[in-house]
Parts: sequence; structure tokens; C-alpha cells
Amino acid sequence: MKLLEERIRKDGIVKSDEILKVDSFLNHQIDIRLYDRIGAEFARLFADRPVNKILTIEASGIGIACVTAMHFDVPVVFAKKAKSLNLDADHYVTKVQSFTHGRVYDVMVSKRCLSSSDHVLIIDDFLANGCAVNGLLDIIRQAGATAEGVGIVIEKGFQEGGERLRAQGVRVESLAIVERMDPVTGEITFR
Repeated sequence: MKLLEERIRKDGIVKSDEILKVDSFLNHQIDIRLYDRIGAEFARLFADRPVNKILTIEASGIGIACVTAMHFDVPVVFAKKAKSLNLDADHYVTKVQSFTHGRVYDVMVSKRCLSSSDHVLIIDDFLANGCAVNGLLDIIRQAGATAEGVGIVIEKGFQEGGERLRAQGVRVESLAIVERMDPVTGEITFR
């Protein structure tokens, strides 16, 4: 998606050879028109799949998942990283290691929100090592639901997540794949 690549080049900040900061338009301050284009592109890419639920993980993926769900006209379910008084006692749980935060979370989804009749599209903002996606795939398996694919806004192609998921037969569609980032020059190379 050239529009996204151009925006990353213009407003993305290369913090290190592994960290790309896109908080001015993607995951802190949100460019809602760009989100709409992203949601429309995911709807186009997965138009051949019988998606009836969008699944993401708290927190940065929620906005993109919601806009994407509008294009599919389906609900969004997000895996919560913390138990609360509102969370049903009966839920699916898996462990997810966060690349950005460097810690392991128990993430959970209420069993009322996901069932064996669901055809689920996973949406997230970044794909690095694939831990979040693998956790969401585990929740889908626990529910007996069908994983229809994974939509990623920015994939770090120099990390193993995308390659591993594709090798497992998971359909992954990434809108921008970063091959390399140079923290000295700020240059970003896309696949």
C-alpha cells in the first residue's frame, strides 16, 4: 500500500534498527482517513473469506480493527491483557510476549464473544516476532473457530514473525513490509 509506505517515510521515526515509531498517525494520534483506507484495503484483500468477526489484542490494534470491521459490517472482539470485574469468569486464555513492552501477558477473551461458528480475521498494527498473532490463533483454536487470515498494517520483515506464520500455512497480508531501518539516516527500506 503505497500511501501507507509514503506516510511511514514522511512521519515515521526510526528509533533503532528494530523500533519504528509511528505514533503521530497510527497508534497514539490516529489519522482516521488513513485508517479508513487501511480498513478498506483489508476488506478488499480478504473479500474472498467468510469473515464474521474481527479479533485483535489490546490496545493499539483496536482502532484499526474497528474501522476494518465497519468495512466488513461485523463485530470486533479484542483480547484483554488484564482481568477486570467486568470480564466473564468463563474465558479463553493464552500467554503473549510483547515485543514492545518486553513482558509476558495473559490475554483473554470471553467465551460469549467467540464460538466454533465464527470465521475470524485477526487485525493488528505491527507484526514483529509473531507472538501476539500466535496467541490470538491459540484463542481461535480454543474456541473451535476458523482463522480466516491475518491483516497487519506494518510487518517488520527483518524479524521472523511473518515468515514463521506463513510457513505454518497462515494467510498473512501486510500492507507495508519494512526490510531495513537505519537509525543514523532515518532511512526505511520496504520489501
